[in-house]
Amino acid sequence: MPALQMNNITKTYPGVLALDNVSFDVAKGEVHALCGENGAGKSTLMKILAGAQSMDSGDIFINDELVHITTPQKAMDLGVNIIYQEFNLVPYLNAAENIFLGREPKASVPGFIDFGKMYNEAQSVIDQLGVDLNVRMPVNQLSIAQQQMVEIGKATSRKSMIIAMDEPSATLTDHELKALFELIRSLKDKGVSIIYISHRLEEIFEIADRVTVMRDGKYVGTKAIADTDREDLIKMMVGRELTEVIPKVAAEIKGPALEVKGLTRKGVIEDINFTLHHGEVLGLAGLVGAGRTEVARAIFGADTIDAGEILLDGKPIKVKSPRDAIRQGIGLVTEDRKALGLILGMVVRENISLANLDSLTKLGFVNRREEKHISQQYIEDLMIKTPSSEQQVQNLSGGNQQKVVLAKWLFTQSKVLIFDEPTRGIDVGAKTEIYNLMNRLAATGAAIIMISSELPEILGMSDRILVMHEGRLAGELSREEATQEGIMHLATGGK
Repeated sequence: MPALQMNNITKTYPGVLALDNVSFDVAKGEVHALCGENGAGKSTLMKILAGAQSMDSGDIFINDELVHITTPQKAMDLGVNIIYQEFNLVPYLNAAENIFLGREPKASVPGFIDFGKMYNEAQSVIDQLGVDLNVRMPVNQLSIAQQQMVEIGKATSRKSMIIAMDEPSATLTDHELKALFELIRSLKDKGVSIIYISHRLEEIFEIADRVTVMRDGKYVGTKAIADTDREDLIKMMVGRELTEVIPKVAAEIKGPALEVKGLTRKGVIEDINFTLHHGEVLGLAGLVGAGRTEVARAIFGADTIDAGEILLDGKPIKVKSPRDAIRQGIGLVTEDRKALGLILGMVVRENISLANLDSLTKLGFVNRREEKHISQQYIEDLMIKTPSSEQQVQNLSGGNQQKVVLAKWLFTQSKVLIFDEPTRGIDVGAKTEIYNLMNRLAATGAAIIMISSELPEILGMSDRILVMHEGRLAGELSREEATQEGIMHLATGGK
């Protein structure tokens, strides 16, 4: 008897058939992976299971009993919990308060919370995940990876029987990922059913028992992990064979575009020195918390610096704010696209034009016709899946949201582009499209810094690689000499 059956689920959004008669089941104590390109319908299916979205038609059975999941609370009452790809945390509450939100342990005095018990139990939950985190810290002071672990702790502490994890590993280090897998195996041994959504296929082959593939809102097929391989899964996901997942094309590398000298922000980054050339993709590697994003934010003017100099095409520049950086021709594709890269309530057209609105403005009025024409060009060039340029960005899949962020910076025609985790939470097909875009940009003379936690991506796309450790540059590797082992040696403090 399956722990969960979802039969003939259909869901329509304005202009989009998100789910077309999809069926899916999970056995008790099974890890069942759910794969597909961005926009395939995976997250929509899970939101329906979580009670966050209603379905147009279909049936859901839990332990062979027909259920009607109308709200998230109803789902939790039935033993269903979802760890979303985009965090669902209250930023000004601490980690413990987020983990036990809505079910705080009560003190002996009516109306009061037993904070001591809550902190102890929350710390125990986090310690089981193998992460160094003080649960009394406000969530907005935690790193993205630490916030992800709080989300995982929140779900696992509810004693759920069905847990769906939507891209849980996207921000985790190898150590944290190992702890997550140990937790999943422990939950599986207790009979908990896990739905595991990930674009990292190597994880699926390590942790899953079965895998179901979706494409364009439709069910494609289900296979036992033992009966399939990477190439077969990719073909099922994209409907075609991808012969080269990281299609690097070397561009002609010319003179210096960006020079960073002695860049320092006390306690965060220290004495950062490097040169980035026109036509070059410079990889920036390191463990989570090593200071990679902080270097990007300092160059982009998002964080103030205590010392250092930035030169663009050989000339010193002052970058005191992101506005200064944009005017100088520097763009930053942020790691957190929803919080920092997009305005979710605005439409695709408005988000694409946002960073270069001056070019479309005359006498204080925006040329809407030209804005719509330009946004449509980028929608077609980047193959953004959207009903129109007037669709709100929050209604797009994660991968298509990322393409809107890229379109925004392409429209600025920046000379220097910083890509911070550009393929986080993106499927293999969309990854290849973004790699090809980076190749095209480098060929036109653009200079690119690519920050990534995925070592195959760093090795595959970089012309040179800088490695950071504890806020400092630990070393530089050429494309020819770089290996995963060599990068990790430097990233962990080796010389």
